[in-house]
Amino acid sequence: MHLTRFRINTARLGARGLLSSPQRMHAAVMSSFADLLPNGGDSPRILWRVDRNSRAEVLLYIVSADRPDLTHLVEQAGWPTTAGWQTYDYKTFLDGLTEGSTWAFRLTANPVHHVRRTPEEPRKRTAHLTPRHQMGWLLARQEKAGFRVLETPADRRLPNGGNEHQLTVRDEQRHRFDKNELSTGQANRVPLVTVTFDGRLEVTDPAALRRTLTLGLGKAKAYGCGLMTLAKAG
Repeated sequence: MHLTRFRINTARLGARGLLSSPQRMHAAVMSSFADLLPNGGDSPRILWRVDRNSRAEVLLYIVSADRPDLTHLVEQAGWPTTAGWQTYDYKTFLDGLTEGSTWAFRLTANPVHHVRRTPEEPRKRTAHLTPRHQMGWLLARQEKAGFRVLETPADRRLPNGGNEHQLTVRDEQRHRFDKNELSTGQANRVPLVTVTFDGRLEVTDPAALRRTLTLGLGKAKAYGCGLMTLAKAG
């Protein structure tokens, strides 16, 4: 497994086009792998995420089984003569995860649930739109995903609640794009709501967490969701 980091030059026109469209970014990421079948086939999952840390620092992360070649991205949205990308051996890090260890984490996800207005109506996938429900979405999946979001010490909790866990939600993005239906050949207008979670966690099941880090968490993985990364807790 590999973890790749690429800094995007936001001043370039090509970068702006990629950052405005999850579809274009998805296509650019997939083009980084020479042996990837055009239709995806049985290829291993490729995860990616864009971190908008500031106007001047926007980073693309990719987790993949194969080592990517981002030459085209450097030419289109980077610094062709002064900067490239960094790819690291991810397996060594994953194998070193131990139960009880604590980490800072970041995850961009598509928190959704299924609703219906009447018993006869088919269930419809709908995005969670409030931070409380978005946090609830993640907390409901933590056990199966192999981790526990750390709780906030009692003396640091707000009187009215809302910060029971060491978890924040930020950078909500809303997109609408056309997705062709294979059965009809017609374009279907698809809404996509993404948010970024920052927090601290404890590893409860190292094997399950390794699966989460390499296979992703939640829906819309093709559009920059599902990739969780860990860093040393401060």
